[in-house]
Amino acid sequence: MTSSAERGEPVAMLDDFLAYTLAGTRPAANDMQGTCAGGVRWSWLDDGVLLLEPAASLNNTRSVLASAGVHGDETAPIELLSHLVRDIARGEATLTCRLLAILGNVDAMRDACRYRDDDLNRLFSGRHLQLPHSHEAPRAAALERAAVQFFDAASNEPGARWHIDMHTAIRASAFERFALLPHTGRPFSRAMFEWLGEARISAVLLHTTKGNTYSHFTAQACAADACTLELGKVRPFGQNDLTRFEGADQALRHLLAGTNGNTQAELPRAFTVIDQITKQSDAFELLVAPDVANFTPFAKHTLLARDGDYRYVVQHDEERLVFPNATVKPGLRAGLMVVETTEETHGALV
Repeated sequence: MTSSAERGEPVAMLDDFLAYTLAGTRPAANDMQGTCAGGVRWSWLDDGVLLLEPAASLNNTRSVLASAGVHGDETAPIELLSHLVRDIARGEATLTCRLLAILGNVDAMRDACRYRDDDLNRLFSGRHLQLPHSHEAPRAAALERAAVQFFDAASNEPGARWHIDMHTAIRASAFERFALLPHTGRPFSRAMFEWLGEARISAVLLHTTKGNTYSHFTAQACAADACTLELGKVRPFGQNDLTRFEGADQALRHLLAGTNGNTQAELPRAFTVIDQITKQSDAFELLVAPDVANFTPFAKHTLLARDGDYRYVVQHDEERLVFPNATVKPGLRAGLMVVETTEETHGALV
């Protein structure tokens, strides 16, 4: 008697990857891999970690890690990724490259919260080793291992390794959909900027120092072209209007299918990080409205934060504030300051 996986039928895991993962279901030892529509091979690797590979006859060198739910309450991208897995399993979405689909902070997803102890997206590149008792530390280590193992089997050709880490923002933004690109010391990729344009991303934030996010880790440790996408506002499961995320969804599907999307899409505007506001103590004050939008511009000489003797005063003619958050723990970032660098960034793409 053959199993549903051997017959190529979508199993429950593939038909609703999100529900399967939230339920804490784990496949039996003989049901951890199989095939589905079009000869696509799937392997369950860990809680919320699923490898999908095209039929052996397809020889595409690209490997794509698509992750969502690194923050457990950012539900829309989680739903999009689950729908993508379902559609590949049913043969309704084409897969011509290797895909590692990851649902990040599964325990926080189950609890409908951002994280339990510590922000998972600040624990990569080994920082989890500094917080061994954090609930999130083992998950950060597991997601690092999953990425390294996936990309160890990937091509070394330029543009062959991609990581799309999908998020939604806590607050409103002057640009509803924007991306963050990690700093690696390598030039930024024109292919990535063009893909972001197709995904209807309006702005790109360019980091200038190494960080501890998942996309920083895969860019640095795995040589992936990696980005973090901020696609809208946080909503509970089932309350998302997924049509608002259609651009990113379709662009990801085109990437996996190896087809060209809207190659005439306008490249996103670029903003480079020039400083950060750091919360040094519980006396910290962020001198902006609690609901201030991401990328809000501030003029030169504006006082934005103070903390004892510390002051942050705008030094450029215009600086924009991104990710303001006065409630972070002391020692952590309470905001990023960026300036527009669109012309020079577009001119330096390779």
